[in-house]
Amino acid sequence: MITQSTPEESFDAVIIGGGPAGATAAALLAEHGHRVVVLERERFPRYHVGESLLPYCYHTLNRLGVIDKLNASKVVKKHSVQFAAIDGRSSQPFYFNTHMDNHPASQTWQVVREVFDRMMLDNAAERGADVRLGVSAKSLVTEPGGRVTGIVADDTDGNKITFNAPLTIDCSGRDGFAINRLGWRKRDPQLSKISMWTYYKGGLRGEGVDEGATTVAYLPEKGWFWHIPLPDDVISLGIVGSKEYLYRDGKDLPAIFEREIQVNRWIAERMAPAERFGEIYVTGDYSYRSEYSAVDGLVLAGDAFSFLDPVFSSGVYLALKSGEMVADAAHEAIQSGDCSAQVFEEYSEDVCRAIEAMRKLVYAFYDENFSFGQLLKKYPHLRGDLTDCLIGHLLKDFTELFDAVAEFADVPAPLPHGRPRVNAP
Repeated sequence: MITQSTPEESFDAVIIGGGPAGATAAALLAEHGHRVVVLERERFPRYHVGESLLPYCYHTLNRLGVIDKLNASKVVKKHSVQFAAIDGRSSQPFYFNTHMDNHPASQTWQVVREVFDRMMLDNAAERGADVRLGVSAKSLVTEPGGRVTGIVADDTDGNKITFNAPLTIDCSGRDGFAINRLGWRKRDPQLSKISMWTYYKGGLRGEGVDEGATTVAYLPEKGWFWHIPLPDDVISLGIVGSKEYLYRDGKDLPAIFEREIQVNRWIAERMAPAERFGEIYVTGDYSYRSEYSAVDGLVLAGDAFSFLDPVFSSGVYLALKSGEMVADAAHEAIQSGDCSAQVFEEYSEDVCRAIEAMRKLVYAFYDENFSFGQLLKKYPHLRGDLTDCLIGHLLKDFTELFDAVAEFADVPAPLPHGRPRVNAP
């Protein structure tokens, strides 16, 4: 337990991390008049992968007032998602406007995360949040009973400073500030994949309304490519698959990319004129969830709470939505003077419900016996529910959809974790 550290500052809420979840929570709490500090260890702009936004991101972004700024920035408009077989055949695109009656959300974006994340964090500062860049959270401050009362961090000069608050919101991303220190990270062994990605210039893309389409292109053994068109003639190209499959001939990353590009005809044709630039990134152990969502004085959001395989581009949406929902719950908690774990019960249930819907769809995607075509051929009336999953409309009842999916694939039971921990850690 840390008993004293100088200097000290006091706030209504301390937010660890300035990514989409942290920036969203900070902006909304500051709008309510709460004194909020965001501790972000990196200097912005900073690189981050995850460029494709789901349509339902619109609603949170609209509430934050950043739609006009987003449209004025360098973005590629995204109207659909499609799937490409190994032999080059592509599915009928899932056009969002046919499902959403041309609502503004039916056109979303492919963003450059350095630009998008900076825009989001600047928006939080404009709304009154105290944003500290280059300040790295180091440890939780706790009382004898286990209640979290703040954070000890290193400032830009490496000096210790204590940030006291009745509520700490961990939005630290996949680094998992709290779940690593508290031993809460629970991996999903069925989704144990690795991913590698890089960027190309000069690749082919669609035209007109199809220019910004996200394409998921299949590889053997249920691996896949993402193909995401970005501004300035850039393509974000990534591969997700098992370690055994991707490293079967060794770990020469450029060689792996060139080999796999030739495996999928759709990808090979579009990348033939392209030239790779920059490094190749690799990460593993994609999917996990925290054993708990909250303890007294601490609540988790975004990737700091859970991360799911990115096949359906759900990461930024879940970060934005959980940041929004945790801010609403935190506002009530701070106002009432009760920031105990149990006040975040409804928040946790809603976030886990959204994650579970997408998790079931991801499991189906990786099942050898499942295909979207077969599902919709037998149950055409479920196209709407399936599209709702793909666009991020996840806070609804999908019982009928996944009962049908279960005829073709193993649908996982809900994970037994993700609820608040009422007792002290």
